[in-house]
Amino acid sequence: MVSDGLPTLRAGSLEVQLNPSIGGSIQGMWQIGNDGSRHPILRECHSAEPSVLDMASFPLVPFVNRIRGGRFTFRGREVRLQPNMVGDVSPLHGQGWLGRWTLESCGNQDAELRFVHEPGEWPWRYDALQVFALDESGLSVRLMCRNLSHEPMPCGLGQHPYFPCNERTVIDTTVGCAWEIDEHVLPIAKVPAAGRFDLRNRKVCGQGLDHGFGAWSGSASISESGRREIVLSSPDADFFQLYSPPEGGIFVAEPVTHANAALNAAESEWAELGVRVLGPGEEMALTMELRVGPV
Repeated sequence: MVSDGLPTLRAGSLEVQLNPSIGGSIQGMWQIGNDGSRHPILRECHSAEPSVLDMASFPLVPFVNRIRGGRFTFRGREVRLQPNMVGDVSPLHGQGWLGRWTLESCGNQDAELRFVHEPGEWPWRYDALQVFALDESGLSVRLMCRNLSHEPMPCGLGQHPYFPCNERTVIDTTVGCAWEIDEHVLPIAKVPAAGRFDLRNRKVCGQGLDHGFGAWSGSASISESGRREIVLSSPDADFFQLYSPPEGGIFVAEPVTHANAALNAAESEWAELGVRVLGPGEEMALTMELRVGPV
């Protein structure tokens, strides 16, 4: 259904509002109490003129996180991309999050959004589709990307959900390694997931993290004492990105299919780092689920 001009899904006590024109994003997700009170599952948008960075979540396609210096080489071709976010020297997250998506269908509990990229700085044509399905226990989002070019295309996918948090918010997940970063949020060293990089049953708000992790278990629980538990899962993501700014208030937990700056590595390393090469007409997909416990 469409509410206030935006596709809105409802199931049981849950409500999800989408914004196709701003990056094919989720504008908000709430749990509605018996008294009509609205409890945000993802961070709420309070901007009168919102941008994609005000949204609750947005898709990452056809690559995730950063490309060092906006330049990589693939089979003899040098690809150069301009920075696409103010204050960051490296382009990030692909084109989908900055584009307008088309609403293909919308029911009470499901919707489909589509984005078609024509060749430009990213020299391949591709088609991206998001399929949203809401039920009484939570939300499923399946993101797909299909190579519409006549030549192979590197590809990676992810989702970028923002969660509200406070000093009592805890994340519990398992990762095998982490990457230390430089001042440009680019990886410089792979290290064990120990100490500040141990994500098992730890406070997650205000941690000063903007790091990538590998060998992810594919599931993370987010909880706050005396409130609901949220379980984020993605069977297609072997990598995980966590952004927890020092000032707190929000954090980002991203299921992603490849490591940060993986496209800057030699192609022989791409499989280990999670980058797929799609042949003409081939596609890949990533599913993210958000399961919500009772308030």
